[in-house]
Parts: sequence; C-alpha cells; structure tokens
Amino acid sequence: MAGSEEGLSPRPNVSDMSLASVRARAKRRPGALTLLLAVVGYSVVLGAFLVPEFQALFPDLSRGVVEFLTHAIAVVNTLTIVTLSLGWVWIRRGEVRKHAAAMITSFALILLFLGMYVPRVAGGGTKYFVGPDPAYYAYLIMLGIHILLSIVAVPVVLYAVILGLTHTETELRNQTPHARVGRIAAGAWLLSLVLGVVAYVLLNHAYDSTFEAAAAAVLPAVGA
Repeated sequence: MAGSEEGLSPRPNVSDMSLASVRARAKRRPGALTLLLAVVGYSVVLGAFLVPEFQALFPDLSRGVVEFLTHAIAVVNTLTIVTLSLGWVWIRRGEVRKHAAAMITSFALILLFLGMYVPRVAGGGTKYFVGPDPAYYAYLIMLGIHILLSIVAVPVVLYAVILGLTHTETELRNQTPHARVGRIAAGAWLLSLVLGVVAYVLLNHAYDSTFEAAAAAVLPAVGA
C-alpha cells in the first residue's frame, strides 16, 4: 500500500483550480470584465449620492466621524500619489517587479479609499467652501477637473490592472496595449489625485468652510 501511495500524484487544490479558471476567463475577456467592474463602481458611488434606499444602508455619521474620514481619505490619496509615482519611475527604469508591486499597492489603496468614501458620502453631510472669489473659483475648477478625471480614469485603470494581473511580462509587452493604456490610466489617475488633495487642503486648511448635516450630499462635497 505504501508503495502505491508514493506513486500517486498530489490531488489538485480546488481553490487553485477555481482561481486559475477565473484568471483564464479574465484573460480572455478583459474588456467585458472592465465594463462590468466599472458599472459596479459607478453604481455604488452614484447610489451613495443619489439613491436614498442605498444611503439608508449606511449609518448617519457625526461631524467628528465625517472629519476623521475626510482627513483619512486625504492621507490615503496622498499615499497613492507616492506609489503611483514610484510605479511610473520604476517601469521607466525597467524594474518590472517593483512597478507591479507599486501599481497593485495603488489599486489596493483606491479600494481602501472607496471603503471610506462611500460611507462618508452616504452617511455624512456637506462641506461648503468659504473664501474670497478667486480662491473659490480656483477651488471649483480644480474640483471639476478632479471629478471628470476620476470618472474617466475608472475604466482605463481597471483595464490596465486586469491586463497586468492576467498576462505575463512578455505577453504584456507583445500582445496587449498595457503600456499605452497604463500611461493614460496613470496620468489621469495621478492628476485627479493631485487636484483632489489640493482641493482638500483649500477646503479644510487654507480657508474656512461651513458644514451642513444633510440627508444627501451634493456635488461640491466630492472635494471633501
């Protein structure tokens, strides 16, 4: 019996097989998976802003919790700027493994951001900028560009990440538009984050603001 057992091949791990199957499907249809995840992401954020039934899933937050989440989100976004910048530098130097680690870290930080941002929007109030007109208009312009780039960046970032996770280095270079899409994704993502952090500083530190504990947030609250 012992001799026959030694000749048996190891039993395949079910979880490994399932993961490989998911990876293979994502590799075959990265565009479809990108579209699905983008729609889910847009729906969650819009639901936090506009759908009372979705907002009701989250607890009402005190102003202290809202302020804490606001500052924590700014810290996470600043860290993401650092990791994205490192990823950009490393890929230009040909340090692929470091680049991949930086980009995966950046994506994980964005998921952490969403985990704080959605409850903050759904259960928090609205901060309004109080300052001189030039600063107010500059704040609105930066905020508007930040929001637009955030919306545009979602599908290209997802597509670049999905390609990176499902293809080998050789495949990425020779068989996919990963490099081109990645440059667009990282550029839009970085600029959006930088403008968002600057808008946060203007709203929360450089000038005064008022706070309204409303049931639903309005568009300018994105800068908070």
